[in-house]
Amino acid sequence: MSSQPQLSHSECSDCPIRHRAVCARCEPQELGELEVIKYYRSFEAGQTIIWSGDQMNFVGSVVSGIASLTQTMEDGRTQMVGLLLPSDFVGRPGRENAPYDVVATTDLVMCCFRKKPFEDLMARTPHIAHRLLEMTLDELDAAREWMLVLGRKTAREKIASLLSIIARRDASLTKRGLSGPIVFDLPLTREAMADYLGLTLETVSRQISALKKDGVIHLEGKRHVTVPDMGRLMEEAGDDADGGFLV
Repeated sequence: MSSQPQLSHSECSDCPIRHRAVCARCEPQELGELEVIKYYRSFEAGQTIIWSGDQMNFVGSVVSGIASLTQTMEDGRTQMVGLLLPSDFVGRPGRENAPYDVVATTDLVMCCFRKKPFEDLMARTPHIAHRLLEMTLDELDAAREWMLVLGRKTAREKIASLLSIIARRDASLTKRGLSGPIVFDLPLTREAMADYLGLTLETVSRQISALKKDGVIHLEGKRHVTVPDMGRLMEEAGDDADGGFLV
């Protein structure tokens, strides 16, 4: 069994997702109020964070790791319908029950807030409410773009699109920007990528090998990825520098 992910910070000012999370617009006094109601939770890869239909007594942000949103049909079939990357928000103020299963795809750390105090704070803190609205609209745009990926893009474009999303989020969190090579560790197994993209494992492996052979990506082992030219990867994804996915 893998060990629980460890925290390297405890104060909001030291948080690696501070500039992207729901608290990004908060003033020091507002951060102080959030500190009072926050707590951290760690999950191992494969562990369920919340089951669909369960009552949620917390909301929060992914600090590190990735989680999946999964919906189960009446006959037992499941479909991964979304990914939660670092700084993404989990839960919906005003809604009592979870609409999806949320499962830790990798070891994961969440910054959680007790739901009722967070709702009360959001009601009197415009910075939090406005930032949450921005994030919700970005999530809606990303969901619409993902419909295009799943419905119209080729297998190669699907793989390139997913790599592009992860690369841009990593660059945003580390504030490195998109100029020059982007280096990151792929947080998903190829099996998880296949499930999310609606492809077979063999197809995922074949397309990753093809992107590597063509110099679009460099790969060390199965997870350590270097993107020499972000523009070229986005061209392979069928996107351009001014469009594509919001991250």
